[in-house]
Amino acid sequence: MLSNLQFSRTLAKTVRMSAPKRTVSAAAMQEEWLEVQAAQKDPALFRPLYERYYEDIFLFVFRRTADEALTADLCSQVFLKAMQGLGEYEFKGVPFSAWLYRIAGNEVAQHFRQYKKKRVVSVEESGIGEMIDEIEDYDYEMYRQLLVKALDELKEDDLQMIEMRFFEGRPFKEIADILGITENNAKVRTFRILNRMRKMMS
Repeated sequence: MLSNLQFSRTLAKTVRMSAPKRTVSAAAMQEEWLEVQAAQKDPALFRPLYERYYEDIFLFVFRRTADEALTADLCSQVFLKAMQGLGEYEFKGVPFSAWLYRIAGNEVAQHFRQYKKKRVVSVEESGIGEMIDEIEDYDYEMYRQLLVKALDELKEDDLQMIEMRFFEGRPFKEIADILGITENNAKVRTFRILNRMRKMMS
């Protein structure tokens, strides 16, 4: 069976996730909601939000494409759709960035479905080691290749969950915000995915 994924280790080494604030205070979210409301009335006021999140969204997409030109194109689409949909955006107690990440994830998935290209996964050795520890106390070198094959078998939604948790180091709360689910649901889904991977590897 042909692999659906392209695993990039060089990318993971050269392009680290920037360290955005992993937790956002309620006050900061309320302040940002005021900015969003202002931009809903006057699109020119969207620029500060764009400038604040462009780099984070760019890195998020780049880690899934390994192609700078494609990433720039997809980012343009992300922010265009964000601006077009801004009037429908409602504050739901999570950071505005979660909505942007959701749009970005959808754009990446749509691109790979449309062009039937291999989806890039930027893996870091530390992330692979952590996943192996989570799955079971396996010998690292022996099971590393099995783990990569198991990743290749995952559905896109499950792969995205594992990618954000283990290769981007996002806490469950942030993952939950991005996916529009509860933190507990994010934990349960990750546990179930790891269980399925354990069965694949055995």
